[in-house]
Amino acid sequence: MLGTWRRAPTFSVQSAPVTSVDDQGRPEPPLDGDETATLLGFLEFHRATLAWKCAGLDAAGLRATHAPSSLTLGGLLKHLAYVEDHWFSHVLSGHERAAPFDAVDWAATPDWDWESAADDTPEQLFGLWEATVARSRALVGPAPDLSRPSRRARRDGTRPSLRWILVHLVEEYSRHNGHADLLRESIDGSTGE
Repeated sequence: MLGTWRRAPTFSVQSAPVTSVDDQGRPEPPLDGDETATLLGFLEFHRATLAWKCAGLDAAGLRATHAPSSLTLGGLLKHLAYVEDHWFSHVLSGHERAAPFDAVDWAATPDWDWESAADDTPEQLFGLWEATVARSRALVGPAPDLSRPSRRARRDGTRPSLRWILVHLVEEYSRHNGHADLLRESIDGSTGE
């Protein structure tokens, strides 16, 4: 399930100072950073963890499941691209959803991001995720106001702050990186935090 297509994780942390990089090439969050640097540092670390867990796999590896779950690493990449677009672009910044998410009937196919990933190549999955992460970084900016309320309200009418959105994204990546760790080990035995 290892393919000839390989992608080494690459990270550009414009908004959080990188004090060191671990053995997998992930930027370590600052140990003594302020709130902004710490939140952005942990988000970048978890983005890098997902890239590391998916690196070097061919299409079959990105489509592999571990019973009884139907989760795949490709599905995680596409889902987290959607999560990035939803929270940073759609909710925080008030933009319309970006392609391909803008053409999805989410009421009819609520798991579209997970299910449609099987039809995508590794290049498409990584390209979508990387482009969405780059958009998110640009929308947040290098010195964000963490108290900034979102431009769109949630279903309950509340407007989360950028601080809340960043914490939510760290939580989302952390949870799914646990899934990614199990999936990758089941594919080729690779382990690591």
